[in-house]
Amino acid sequence: MSTRKQPKRPTVKGPAEWFSGDVYFNAYYAGEEPSRASLNLVRFTPGAHTAWHRHALGQTLHVTEGRGYVQSRGEELIELLPGDTVYTPAGEWHWHGAAADQFMCHLALWESPAPGGGEPATVWGDKLTDDEYPAE
Repeated sequence: MSTRKQPKRPTVKGPAEWFSGDVYFNAYYAGEEPSRASLNLVRFTPGAHTAWHRHALGQTLHVTEGRGYVQSRGEELIELLPGDTVYTPAGEWHWHGAAADQFMCHLALWESPAPGGGEPATVWGDKLTDDEYPAE
């Protein structure tokens, strides 16, 4: 196998089951064995955010523009600004998204479990309540 350009994929609107508000993403890379890494650019409109979710092998986010938040269940709210990189460990329930008054874009990098492992890369939970999303 040699170096090759990845196929271009269209921008996709994030499903309402996973996100509150309007979220769009581009899947830049979906690993081919032996790699199981995936890389998306995710664009959150003001106030848009994920539902609670967890990743089998963790997730790294790198903010490219705007302002937003990430929070693990029961932990402090972390403000995200351009250039910030955060890692959420495997199995940790968390959410992330834009501040109420600004767009936020980030690169999301995660890895899928080995084939046949029976565990999905991401498990989605409940949407945030109004009390869980930060008031500006």
